[in-house]
Amino acid sequence: MVVAIALSAMLAMPARAQCVDRSERAPSSAVSAFIADPSVLLRLSKNDRDKLTGRVTGVLVTDIAALDAVRDMLREASQADRIAIGAGLHRAEDRCVSTKPDVAHRISEFVNKLHDGAVLKGYFADQDAAKAPAPGSPTPPAANNLPAGSSASAGLMSGEWKTDVADPFKPVPLPE
Repeated sequence: MVVAIALSAMLAMPARAQCVDRSERAPSSAVSAFIADPSVLLRLSKNDRDKLTGRVTGVLVTDIAALDAVRDMLREASQADRIAIGAGLHRAEDRCVSTKPDVAHRISEFVNKLHDGAVLKGYFADQDAAKAPAPGSPTPPAANNLPAGSSASAGLMSGEWKTDVADPFKPVPLPE
């Protein structure tokens, strides 16, 4: 009975060690090959930055132990490859935030400790792209398109040039 419980606990551990479900993980042979020879991703991607970004993300969300191999890969990477690797690091962190926040934090710390401008450029560019609205989607309304005194949060200054003190006891308009 004890052996069965211990065996089931050991089998359950690897499933929780990754940030994504089993169907989304990179093959273990690919992760092992990357850890053994980090430049393998650079050779497989052949200057295709999107592939490199995706492969870095896939390896890291499958096994965070590959993070040390990323440092070795950066030594051989070109400037453009380093930017793609930075984007891959951000995407891996983003995928791990909800399921494994400690892993996401490790990735963030890794990027901060690198002090590599190209990696940071890719990391933050991907972060900004994730926050930007999708092409074709309506843009959020601007807050500055309302006249100065029309909003309830306009403040205590009123008038065309915001030089007059508004009535602080004026009733606040209720939403309709």
